Amino acid sequence: FGRTEVIDNTLNPDFVRKYILDYFFEEKQNLRFDLYDVDSKSPDLSKHDFLGQMFCTLGEIVGSPASRLEKPLGGIPGKKCGTIVLSAEELSNCRDSATMQFCANKLDKKDFFGKSDPFMVFYRSNEDGTFTICHKTEVVKNTLNPVWQPFTIPVRALCNGDYDRTIKVEVYDWDRDGSHDFIGDFTTSYRELARGQSQFNVYEVINTKKKMKKKKYVNSGTVTLLSFSVESEFTFLDYIKGG
Repeated sequence: FGRTEVIDNTLNPDFVRKYILDYFFEEKQNLRFDLYDVDSKSPDLSKHDFLGQMFCTLGEIVGSPASRLEKPLGGIPGKKCGTIVLSAEELSNCRDSATMQFCANKLDKKDFFGKSDPFMVFYRSNEDGTFTICHKTEVVKNTLNPVWQPFTIPVRALCNGDYDRTIKVEVYDWDRDGSHDFIGDFTTSYRELARGQSQFNVYEVINTKKKMKKKKYVNSGTVTLLSFSVESEFTFLDYIKGG
């Protein structure tokens, strides 16, 4: 059905890619999840190390508390293969897509020899107070004042059509070995972002641990929204209705 992106050098990956499935209440929809460790550029799965698999039904995921299912991976006799966590959410009818661009200023320097290599990770809050990853920016190398490329994201992926839902943004310094250094985070919402470029959309990046240790701590830099626009995606039916 689909394949996630590859996340390098980690035993606790948090995959961004999402899959839209039609849920039929009266049918048993069997799912299988296979995990692999990628060792080469080959798309052929037999060339990669099998890490485990899990079987469930779509109904099991949807029917779990807060639609979050956690199950052990199996498939390798006598070996513990770790755990897989699946989250499902019913999509709202919101068909808007938002395009936005960010930059940052005076981020903390994390690398001993150079400056930081910053990237941002966006999470939307769920109804049970947990967060789900929904976007990762590219890494901008060797700068404390990065300007990231504009990106487009469906509004329902960002907040599932709830404009006041919290969006958490974490800023990291990328490291080749996968142990990315946390610079700080901030929260916003779709309603805030939709105001576009303004003094409201300049965010202080705060590292709570640092704040607790250092009395004079102000912030770990700022992130500024440079632009924001929304487009509606119309369906074939919308065009028919519109004549």
